[in-house]
Amino acid sequence: WDSPFHTACQPGEPAGSARWFLGGRLNVSVNCLDQHVEKSPNRVALIWERDEPGTAVHVTYRELLDLTCRLANTLKKYGIQKGDRVAIYMSVSPLSVAAMLACARIGAVHTVVFAGFSAESLAGRILDSGCKAVITYNQGVRGGRVIELKTTVDEAVKNCPSIKHVFVAQRTDNKVQMGDRDIPLEEEMTKADSVCAPESMDSEDMLFMLYTSGSTGKPKGIVHTQAGYLLYAALTHKYVFDYQQGDVFGCVADIGWITGHSYVVYGPLCNGATSVLFESTPVYPDPGRYWEVVQRLKINQFYGAPTAIRLLLNYGEEWVKKYDRSSLKVLGSVGEPINKEAWQWFYQVVGEGRCTLVDTWWQTETGGICIAPRPSEEKAEIIPAMAMRPFFGIVPVLMDENGEVVEGNDVSGALCIAQPWPGMARTIYGDHQRFIDAYFKAYPGYYFTGDGAYRSQKGHYQITGRMDDIINISGHRLGTAEIEDAMADHPEVPETAVVGYPHKIKGEGAFAFVVLKEQTAHVDHIKEELKTIVASKIAKYAVPDHILVVKRLPKTRSGKIMRRLLRKVVAEQSSSMGDVTTLDDPSVVKEILDAYQKYKEKSSS
Repeated sequence: WDSPFHTACQPGEPAGSARWFLGGRLNVSVNCLDQHVEKSPNRVALIWERDEPGTAVHVTYRELLDLTCRLANTLKKYGIQKGDRVAIYMSVSPLSVAAMLACARIGAVHTVVFAGFSAESLAGRILDSGCKAVITYNQGVRGGRVIELKTTVDEAVKNCPSIKHVFVAQRTDNKVQMGDRDIPLEEEMTKADSVCAPESMDSEDMLFMLYTSGSTGKPKGIVHTQAGYLLYAALTHKYVFDYQQGDVFGCVADIGWITGHSYVVYGPLCNGATSVLFESTPVYPDPGRYWEVVQRLKINQFYGAPTAIRLLLNYGEEWVKKYDRSSLKVLGSVGEPINKEAWQWFYQVVGEGRCTLVDTWWQTETGGICIAPRPSEEKAEIIPAMAMRPFFGIVPVLMDENGEVVEGNDVSGALCIAQPWPGMARTIYGDHQRFIDAYFKAYPGYYFTGDGAYRSQKGHYQITGRMDDIINISGHRLGTAEIEDAMADHPEVPETAVVGYPHKIKGEGAFAFVVLKEQTAHVDHIKEELKTIVASKIAKYAVPDHILVVKRLPKTRSGKIMRRLLRKVVAEQSSSMGDVTTLDDPSVVKEILDAYQKYKEKSSS
């Protein structure tokens, strides 16, 4: 196959057009920009579908290289060097993509923080990674609402001594408070040179880190490196979606998540694709937004999250059928397992039963898609709601409770990967031991994904869900410990336990069991306060849908909370509670079931 990295100049090519530098060194931004600018500078790299409906901005490869170089030179002017960490707290836009590529160009390490995270979450990530600068917007715009990005950054950096500069770009015309370390980004970029020599990087130098939820309360900075990550993102983009030159690739993820890194930015740009940047929401100004965009931009591949599909399904088919979707060839689903009903609606209604639908399984840690129905033999069957086939070089295995490999088909087990692949994460920033403990300790010699899976009669893989205390809310992975830690800050709440439960739209929601101190009269008031705390410490999407006050939590004699039992309560499977003999006091189960029943009756009335 055609590697995205050429090993040397072709005869007659200008020197310096080699994609590798000498000694196996390279620069990711050269592979994503310069190589295409040489051949077809006016090809469209990005189509920015702004929040305001119908206001798309087209950016060519030449323009994106210019933006990237000016931004890179601005960073250099203010002392950002190879190896420095830079936080990016921006909504999806050509400038946020240029910020990522500018860091790559000068060898700085970017850490993009989703622009919906709270100041406390942002500060935690800046402190953990030791960022030297933040790049942000004055404000963000999403779903017709203005989001105060600069204000959040100001709040965050108060407690971050490592931050020397905050670069502020303008997304709206509104003025924001500018302090001593704040630098107006566009103003500086106009003064900067539009040529920036790329830094020569080793294939294993850090490219970026991205924070993801762990089963302990502290998010972990997943580290991806240069060559392997880019190769894997580019190849999976090309082969899973059957990307052909000239296609318009529409991944509607935010750049704050790994999906945005691999399939909005790095994969498509390395392949010289035209990539859509979607700034809005699926229901703004109405539930036809995605399909109106598909029609107007003539999108060929559409890659989105099951939670959005489930949301739109409730609005009916007319919003989809209003628009011409004949440009679509491939549909993709990402972020969580898709249920059969949503799969059928996506396939039949959106894709008119004629588009290939790829349900893709992968993680922040894997760098790119690991299991998906394509690539495969021509016209090979696709089974609804099943990831099915491992990508080139991915060797999945299922393990049993005793750590033995489960052989044969029609079996289930813990999903592991048996050999390394180019896109895999290399470490957790600043804590390699945690990396080993989290992914390689449970099954020595294998990478443990944290997911359970089923291998069908025909040898295809179906992901059955997390095996640890992680829940997936609208495609956002969140450790229940993070929510518990946030709520534990409330003075009236000595103990909490959070579990996931099936949610019709979000896939999973958070259900919190809380123990209050004696004599607390204002229960409803405390519940509201807990919701506010979670929103401000993590993000709004992390707020539990339900908070149930109980006298005590089910604990083993050693004091460990048995969340398994709480999951059974919430799933209303009290008849199959399993072994409760290890509980310190088994009567707690009936106590909690009664409280749940009362709560349910009160809610429905």
